[in-house]
Amino acid sequence: MDAEQPVTPGNVSHGLERLAIDGGAPVRTRPFPEWPVHGDAEREAVDGVVRSGDWGSTTGDEVNQFEREFATFQGARHAVAVTNGTVALTVALRACGIGPGDEVLVPSYTFIASATSVLLTGGVPVFVDVLPDSLLIDPERVKPALSSRTRAIMPVHLSGRCCDMDAIGAIAQEHGLRVVEDAAQAVGTAWRGRGVGSLGDMGAMSFQSSKSLTAGEGGTVLTDSDDLSEAAWSTRNVGRRRQGG
Repeated sequence: MDAEQPVTPGNVSHGLERLAIDGGAPVRTRPFPEWPVHGDAEREAVDGVVRSGDWGSTTGDEVNQFEREFATFQGARHAVAVTNGTVALTVALRACGIGPGDEVLVPSYTFIASATSVLLTGGVPVFVDVLPDSLLIDPERVKPALSSRTRAIMPVHLSGRCCDMDAIGAIAQEHGLRVVEDAAQAVGTAWRGRGVGSLGDMGAMSFQSSKSLTAGEGGTVLTDSDDLSEAAWSTRNVGRRRQGG
């Protein structure tokens, strides 16, 4: 079996008589690529910004251009770039009106930022169990976790796998709840042809160094709502408005 041939059910039993750890031929002999992938294009892009003298999003157009292109890529109408995924979640929650005492349903298995972003608004994260096969929030466990103080549901799309947004959306609509997607690990993922982050009221993306699209750090808030986009932009910009007020 060729060392670079992918392992499939058809060649495992015939070509791999022994595991590599036991002295068999390894499946891969070349090193994995370095991450993040980078080259002249990235160096030239950074150099262009440095040379322009427009290092801030209030004067240059790089951030605005990225917001437009990324929103289109994920199928959302609006994107608001922020410093990281945690801030993206916090901005999205605040834009949705989450504040002190409000409960947000969060899956019990996720990165800590899903819960701490709720705390940063003064809200209370309420944990909902996950499905054993996907580790995604279990829609059947959502309703029993609702209370009179529940204001939002935060489905978390893990490792590129999407939550059941049909079920989550139906529950949210029935009970008048906001849906804020934590899509930090799901750039490019879609549900029924629509990109994650555009499925609920708002979505939060991350470009941290381990993500499939990375800038080292960074994040973006997505939404189809004009009003929520304005609220997110204002929250990011110390209460200012795009029109100057």
